[in-house]
Amino acid sequence: MSEWKFKLAGVLGQGLVGSLFTTTRAKPIDAHNYLRFREKRQPVLFVLWHGQLLPLVHYHQQEKITVLVSEHADGEYITRVLHRYGFDTARGSSTRGGSKGLKGLVRAVREGRDIGITPDGPRGPARVCKPGALVAAQITGVPIIPMAVGSDSAWSFQSWARFSVPKPLTRLRIIYGEPVHVPRDIPEGELEAMAARIGDTLNQLTARAEKLASNPKSEE
Repeated sequence: MSEWKFKLAGVLGQGLVGSLFTTTRAKPIDAHNYLRFREKRQPVLFVLWHGQLLPLVHYHQQEKITVLVSEHADGEYITRVLHRYGFDTARGSSTRGGSKGLKGLVRAVREGRDIGITPDGPRGPARVCKPGALVAAQITGVPIIPMAVGSDSAWSFQSWARFSVPKPLTRLRIIYGEPVHVPRDIPEGELEAMAARIGDTLNQLTARAEKLASNPKSEE
């Protein structure tokens, strides 16, 4: 019975998201920060807040990006929607110690695919970057690309992730930050400090994206 629920969730999720985003108007900003690596066929690690996952999944669909998804029950629903949008998934966590999730990300990078992590997932706290994403970058050797989305109108759900769903006809701005390289020999204490800085960057990009989406004239 659960399998049918998961399949239905994937179909309905794709239909609802597809219908919603046909009416939105998105503009990428500073996309060269990751496209220059695509030109060299060098994988990157996208990091984004969990609550911003929906629009970013839609606008990066069919790019064969491998996304880390938790093994919690609700992660299966997310996985089914991601698969229908052309993403691959690695199930597990990004903690040090050879977890299944981390192994899946390493495998994806070796196959030449970009990877993605929501560093405040799977249970929060919201918009706090945990060091696991940096461990993944450290082991795989790929640069981190922070990315954020802002809209001029959205529904916000009262969940730990502050999940945001853009309303129809919404204007969106998707911003890509400068690449961050994580040294392989960085001490654990410095790794946590670096994670905090990336969290600050994601929050700054989010604020900028929301400002530009609400006031397009500020782009001029």
